[in-house]
Amino acid sequence: MADRTLEALGLAEAPRDRPLLYPGAWPRESGLLDGHRLLPLEGCVHEGRTPVLAIGSNACPGQLRHKMDEFGITSPVPMVKTRVTGVDVGVSAHVSRMGYVSASPVDAPGAVRELFVIWLDAEQLAVVDASEGVPLPHGNYGRAWLPAPHVRIELADGSVLPGSYAYVNRHGVLHDGGGVPRAHPGQRALLTGLLVEMPRLRELFGVTPEQFCARARADRRLCERGTRLFAEEKLVTASGLEQYLGAAGLPPPAP
Repeated sequence: MADRTLEALGLAEAPRDRPLLYPGAWPRESGLLDGHRLLPLEGCVHEGRTPVLAIGSNACPGQLRHKMDEFGITSPVPMVKTRVTGVDVGVSAHVSRMGYVSASPVDAPGAVRELFVIWLDAEQLAVVDASEGVPLPHGNYGRAWLPAPHVRIELADGSVLPGSYAYVNRHGVLHDGGGVPRAHPGQRALLTGLLVEMPRLRELFGVTPEQFCARARADRRLCERGTRLFAEEKLVTASGLEQYLGAAGLPPPAP
């Protein structure tokens, strides 16, 4: 039998331990995250669970397992690979205490990406919500219901979900200099570019991605200062998905 451990599959490392790996390694196919293994998955839709579109490290089994382990949650998590139209992966306009600048969904009509939907039970959802700052009034992310047809999430069997939750950054996202949301190229490339472009960011966080990560992880207030700097430098724009935060983003009632 094939070794299905995360270590054997190259999926064990978590960006919260090694921030320059963000968003971490994603599986090649759908799977069931069961402890420290990724098993074959039956079915694309998992009734009784909440679908969450994973834009960044929530699609990394090592990161997801780390979050669950912190709270002693061992129940398995279905991770379903999907074809998503209408959303792209932007750059959150905040510096994370994990030492990286994370991803956030952006409105992108016509864009097509392969992304994972993770199906969470109530306990798992509460853990991931907490990790994204959802319960906090000034947390980094809000959980928003993205409905079809604005966002089309197609499953392997050709069916389409009526929508999915996603974590939308409350700070907005970084733009490319022309007002268009910037694409997230991976952590090392992103930090290298930002440090070249922003002298004041170098003053705060150093001149290399390694220095940035080390300083950010050591100093919460420095992360807050970096977040404010993005706004001061007028590098922040809306994701286009803010309309779905709050009551307007609630999923349709069950029949």
